[in-house]
Amino acid sequence: MDTPPQVVIVTGAFGALGTAVARAFAARGARLALLDVAPQPPARIREEFGAEPLLFGGVDLSDMEATRRVMAVVSMHFGGIDALVNVAGGFRWQTLEGGSIEAWDDLYTMNLRTAVVCCKAALPSLIERGRGRIINIGAGAAVKAGAGMGAYTASKAGVQRLTESLSEELKDRGITVNAILPGTIDTPRNRADMPDADFSRWVSPSAVAEVIVFLASEAASAVTGASIPVFGRG
Repeated sequence: MDTPPQVVIVTGAFGALGTAVARAFAARGARLALLDVAPQPPARIREEFGAEPLLFGGVDLSDMEATRRVMAVVSMHFGGIDALVNVAGGFRWQTLEGGSIEAWDDLYTMNLRTAVVCCKAALPSLIERGRGRIINIGAGAAVKAGAGMGAYTASKAGVQRLTESLSEELKDRGITVNAILPGTIDTPRNRADMPDADFSRWVSPSAVAEVIVFLASEAASAVTGASIPVFGRG
């Protein structure tokens, strides 16, 4: 019997990494739901993926009820959910002395709360399926924070702890939970912010996406609770 295509939800799907993840799953025949806080998908998303994926713009992934409704629509449309990839997040550099306390709340919301909310909202469908994959995006920088990185790395370290805890919670339910810890990702935004860097040492979005696709596969069924560095040559 042929294995049915995976149903995969990607959050933060309209950005560089989210699009690369969606592209990698689409190449393997997955059925996709692409979610983002941006009000509308960019034209390039519609041009590349056409009408096949479900596209949800303007989704506040920190809001439990709004996210639960979207997950229910996806599950009903496709008959379930097989994998959730939490790409949604953000970055801000600031020192504690010169920065705002609000930035800590903002980065907690963007990076950790969205992952928590999306995991909780997707769990009923994943548990009903009796199998599933959750892949979270942490950060290699969260292992040791540099100056100006406190708020960002604290929120990303929280993603790593969430991954470990949830993997223990779900290990007897057929659901694996893992995290990717990327180095600097080669995106247009990062190139603009760091124009003097050696871009060749950064990791490409497609390389990160390939690791994510592996973790969502049957071949990775024995891997859970892992935090996997994906640094390129950085």
